[in-house]
Amino acid sequence: MQHTAMALRGIVTAPHHLAAQSGLAVLREGGNAVEAAIAACATCAVAYPHMNGMGGDGFWLIYEPGKSPICIDASGAAGSDAKLSAYRARGFRAVPAAGPLAAATVAGMVSGWQAALEFSQRWEGRLPLSRLFEEAIHHAANGVAVTEGIAQSLRERQSVLSKQAGFADSYGRWSEVGAVMRQPGLARLLDSLSRTGLDDFYRGAVAQHLAEELKRLGSPISSTDLARHRSVRRRPLTVTAGGASIHTTPPPTQGLATLIILGLFERVKRKAGSPFGVDSVHALVEASKLAYDIRDRHITDPAHMAVHATTYVVDSVLDRMVREINPKGIRPWGGPAAGGDTVWLGVIDGQGRAVSVIQSLRQAWGSGLVVGDFQVIWHNRAIGFSLDDNSPNPLMPGRKPLHTLAPAMARFKDGRIMPFGTMGGDGQPQTLAALFSRYAMFGQTLQQAITEPRWRLDPSLHLNGGKLLLENRFGADIEVGLARLGHSVELVGPFDSSMGHAGALVRHENGLLEGAFDPRSDGAVAAF
Repeated sequence: MQHTAMALRGIVTAPHHLAAQSGLAVLREGGNAVEAAIAACATCAVAYPHMNGMGGDGFWLIYEPGKSPICIDASGAAGSDAKLSAYRARGFRAVPAAGPLAAATVAGMVSGWQAALEFSQRWEGRLPLSRLFEEAIHHAANGVAVTEGIAQSLRERQSVLSKQAGFADSYGRWSEVGAVMRQPGLARLLDSLSRTGLDDFYRGAVAQHLAEELKRLGSPISSTDLARHRSVRRRPLTVTAGGASIHTTPPPTQGLATLIILGLFERVKRKAGSPFGVDSVHALVEASKLAYDIRDRHITDPAHMAVHATTYVVDSVLDRMVREINPKGIRPWGGPAAGGDTVWLGVIDGQGRAVSVIQSLRQAWGSGLVVGDFQVIWHNRAIGFSLDDNSPNPLMPGRKPLHTLAPAMARFKDGRIMPFGTMGGDGQPQTLAALFSRYAMFGQTLQQAITEPRWRLDPSLHLNGGKLLLENRFGADIEVGLARLGHSVELVGPFDSSMGHAGALVRHENGLLEGAFDPRSDGAVAAF
């Protein structure tokens, strides 16, 4: 699939086709980009429950023509009982990946929907929540088809997830592709919130029920933690590259890493040749190592950062950093890998208003904890914390962990606006840099930039420069050339999901809309 979808009145891209269709239906009824995004997000939470859901977090970038984008941080902090001493007393050396102690941070996603809707009131949004949730409620009540991704994720974590409260009954049996998965509890929750309002999730009857169930299950989150939660409006980080101002989410996300990679590649691209040449891939991989070193040393809850993130995207710093990229060899690098299961969605409406939004449970099926009568799977974002007091991200009540989630938005000098994003944990900045550089710097079409083969650098305890995964659609000369430079190359399948599920939209000055989705996902572009 190399053809980029085009339209004029509205466009949505999502990693599940039902979500894209839900967003398009809202646009057709006169809804704005935010309203369409919420409809798509709600449907995605139903159709892709292993990757995102009401018990997860989210981040938004929202653009209004003629104005700078705004960022909404809809992530939750650690619960009041999430204390280092409590985990150490139980013999843990790291936050567990499943169970009640993994469900240790407030789920912020719903507050992001609420903040985005409030922001869009300036656009005279008029559609009620009952309409925005209509298709999601239908799919939850009547069922969606189990995809290969859902089935595979269950097979991979079945032994751990089956031990968690409520999981086996609610989701454990959906391991057969094509089975019809119904989520009646989730349908009831969406219907309830559509009548009482989204705030009920944190400070109403829904919140009371969730808090009681979390306590019963042994989570360190209390009703007070839910009631204190609010989304936060933050200023996006920005770097200039490829003829555009590229915006992404600030800490606690790793958005800074994406900007560092692109800022460095902007300085070496003239020597890099084609987007698939050895020089280009090598430069982007080495730039990623520099970016991750900074991320791992400094990025955490912004209230606890000693160095402001903007320090690393000023020209003088990038000019100095680029000298550390060796065109003839690799930089030593290693550390813990951070995988992640996430969804990214993009929307542009007929007035040129754009949304780039991401939401996640962190790992597939999050903590595995199914909370209460609503089939809410609580995320395991707390694994982003360390139980080491001297870590940049120590577990602490009220503190947010490092997030891999980082949607992006580019504003070109010629007037184009481009929301883009991906899932993929540690790999997100690498995929975003590949996507943007191919489109903006090398002139590929939007769909080509996403469909063509990708790579992913993973840390390794045994390999000095990390492990470089390459989709096997790269030519043998690329594999050999990268190995000669010192990279430890490992081939994976032709459309490997570990490379992320990316998406992108572009609006041109003349009103033309373009959209692309990732064939590695179950996604689609929907437009009219």
